[in-house]
Amino acid sequence: MTLSLDDVYVASCLQMLEGLQSLVDKAQAHCEEHGIDPAEILQARLAEDMWPFAKQVTEATHHSARAVPTLHKGVFTPELDPVPESFALLKADLAESIARLRAVPAGSLDAIADQDMRFEFRDFRLDFTVRDFLLSFSLPNFYFHVTTAYAILRGRGLPVGKMNYLGPLRLKA
Repeated sequence: MTLSLDDVYVASCLQMLEGLQSLVDKAQAHCEEHGIDPAEILQARLAEDMWPFAKQVTEATHHSARAVPTLHKGVFTPELDPVPESFALLKADLAESIARLRAVPAGSLDAIADQDMRFEFRDFRLDFTVRDFLLSFSLPNFYFHVTTAYAILRGRGLPVGKMNYLGPLRLKA
């Protein structure tokens, strides 16, 4: 059996983004149920020098759905847009990202897997193939940001667990 980048990258990102979507819903509900200002969760951090919850969610979408169009250009750069300041904006970003990933044509990533790909930020540059960029840079970054978003919510006392983090499992039919 051969694994495709669709199986490894797209399907995994979809699973985790749907889990992250559920976590954002739970965070919003928690704020509403407990009279908490949403900014307390949106701006919550694990450590002072880490990005807040909202940026972690945004970075998860950046390293998944928004990475795909950059593969054809051959260059991925950090996202410097302002951090969404509401649960509604995070939900819209997640929904758009899920839709984009679902629209990736089957086999399209494998078709460009050996093409050159570069991470670039100012004068810093890392050269990859598309396959190695996805599997050794983008996917690990994606999981880091999803995990950090989950950990922030756990650290703030939200009643979320591993099944919330995992999202919908790809079970045998």
